[in-house]
Amino acid sequence: MPVQPTYPGVYIEEIPSGVRTIIGVATSITAFIGRARKGPLNKPVELFSFGDYEREFGGLWNKSRMSFAVRDFFLNGGGHAICVRVQRGGQKALIRVPTGDSPPGVLQLEAVSEGTWGNKLGVKIDHQTKDPTDNKQFNITISEENGPTEKFFNVTVDSTKPLFVTRVLEQNSKLLRVTGAVPVNRPVETGKDSNGEDIVITPSEGLASPPLSPIGSPPGPGLTGSDGTQITDNEVFSGADMEKNKLGMYALEHADLFNLLCIPPYGAEGGSPPASDDDPPTDVSTSLIAKADKYCKARRAMFLVDPHSSWKDMATAKSNFTATSNAYPGTTSNYSALFFPRLKMANPLMNNQLEEYVPCGAVAGVFARTDGQRGVWKAPAGQEATLAGVNQFTVPLTDMENGVLNQLGVNCLRAFPVFGRLVWGSRTLEGADQLASEWKYISVRRTALFIEESLFRGTKWVVFEPNDEPLWAQIRLNVGAFMHTLFRQGAFQGRTPREAYLVKCDKETTTQTDINSGIVNILVGFAPLKPAEFVIIKIQQLAGQIES
Repeated sequence: MPVQPTYPGVYIEEIPSGVRTIIGVATSITAFIGRARKGPLNKPVELFSFGDYEREFGGLWNKSRMSFAVRDFFLNGGGHAICVRVQRGGQKALIRVPTGDSPPGVLQLEAVSEGTWGNKLGVKIDHQTKDPTDNKQFNITISEENGPTEKFFNVTVDSTKPLFVTRVLEQNSKLLRVTGAVPVNRPVETGKDSNGEDIVITPSEGLASPPLSPIGSPPGPGLTGSDGTQITDNEVFSGADMEKNKLGMYALEHADLFNLLCIPPYGAEGGSPPASDDDPPTDVSTSLIAKADKYCKARRAMFLVDPHSSWKDMATAKSNFTATSNAYPGTTSNYSALFFPRLKMANPLMNNQLEEYVPCGAVAGVFARTDGQRGVWKAPAGQEATLAGVNQFTVPLTDMENGVLNQLGVNCLRAFPVFGRLVWGSRTLEGADQLASEWKYISVRRTALFIEESLFRGTKWVVFEPNDEPLWAQIRLNVGAFMHTLFRQGAFQGRTPREAYLVKCDKETTTQTDINSGIVNILVGFAPLKPAEFVIIKIQQLAGQIES
C-alpha cells in the first residue's frame, strides 16, 4: 500500500512491475495403466527411471505388458512416467507371528500390496530392547528375498506409546502392515534353529516350525499371496462408479499433470480376458480407446493407440482401420494417434528370445527425447526418431504400403539401411487426407496443448483482479512475453512476431457485458509449424551452352 508520510525525510516505496512470468509446463510425462507384480493399487506413482519401476512395481513380468512398455519408454529417452497398477482377484500375503499370551495370540502382518511377491517376505523377532523389563517392547526385522531389509527397534504392542507397532509400520515400512487386533503381549523371539541359523517366519509356513509356543492348531490355508488373473475392462475403466471413485484409468485424477497416455494390452482378441492367465495379453477393447480418448481430451493429453494383434500385413491393417462396422480403433480424434506395426524385441525373462510387443511405450520415449532435443513443435518422426532396442518389426513396410496407410492417418514404423528403425509418421487419428483437419499433425496438436496448459496455469493470478485496462495490459505483457519466448525458440512460422502470434485482451475482446458477468476474454493465436512430410525435388536437364 502507499507510504503514509508522517515525519520529514525520505520514504522508500516499492512499485510492482506487473510482470508475472509464465513457465511452460512439461510436455512428455507419460502415464501407464496395467497389471504389475506389486505396488499400490489405483494410485499414480511417479517414476524417473526403470530402476524406480523395479523398486515400486517389481520389474519385468510376462503377465504384464505394461512392464515392458515402461522399459521401452525409458530405453528410448523417456524421463518421467506415472504408473497406475490395477489388479483382479489378487490377495495379500499374511504372516502370523505367535505371542506369549495365555491363551496364545497372534500378531498378524500382511504385505502392503497384493501379489505373490509377498510370499518372499520374512519376519524375525528379538527382545534386545532398550528396556528389557518392558514385556511389550520388541525389535522386528522384515526382509524380502533378493530385496530390501527393514529393522524397527523398540516397537511396542501398547497403543498408547509413540512406537506402537501398527503406527510404526504404517508410516515407515514399505513391506508389511499390521492387520486385525493387536495382541496384549509382544511376539515371542524367533531365535535360532539347531544349525544356528535365524528362524524366519514366512507366509508359506504361516508360523515357524517347530512352533515357538503352543498356539493350538496350525494356521489354515490362504496365507500366501496371489497375483489374481488378467485384468479386464472392469478394472481399467468400465467398473461401477470408477470415474466417481477415481479408480483404474481415472486414478490419474490424483496426478497433477500427464501429457501422453499408454494402456498396453490386457486382454485377448477384442479385449476379452485370455483363456488362461498364462497366455500373454494381446489387445485392448475399442470401448477403452473411445473412453481413453475422451479422458485425454479433458486432461489436455494424447492417447497413443497400439495396432491390433490381427494386423499381420498392410492389407489387413487398411481394411480393419477403414471398416464400416467393427473398425479398429473405431475413433476419429486429434487427441489420439496410432502407430503400426508392432515391435519384435528381446525378452530377458525368456533367454532373450524375440517376442512381439506393442509400440506405445517406445514411441512415447521418442516423443520425450524429441521434446528435449528439439521442442514439442518438432514432429516426433524422421531420421532422429530412432527406436532403441527394437530388433525388427512384425510387418516390414515398403514405401508404397507406407503411402497407403499414411493417407488414412496410420503412422508407420519403418526400417531403413544405415538409419535403422524409425518412427516414420506423425499424424493424429484425424489425420486422414479426406478429413482435411487443421489438427492433422501430432506436433500441431501437442504444441496447442502445451500452450493451453501453460496459459491455464500461468494466468490463475488474474482471478478476482479488477477487470479493467490495467489488468488487460498486464495480461498482454505476460502472455505476450511467453509467446515471444516460444517464437524465439522457433516454435512458430513467420519471420516477425506479428506474423507468428497474436495476444489480444482489450475492450474489444471483453465487453461491458463480459465485465458485468465477471469475465475477461484473452485471445491468443499462433502460426504452427507443420512437418515437411513430402520433399519434392525437381530435376531438369539443361542443354549445353552455345557461345554467341
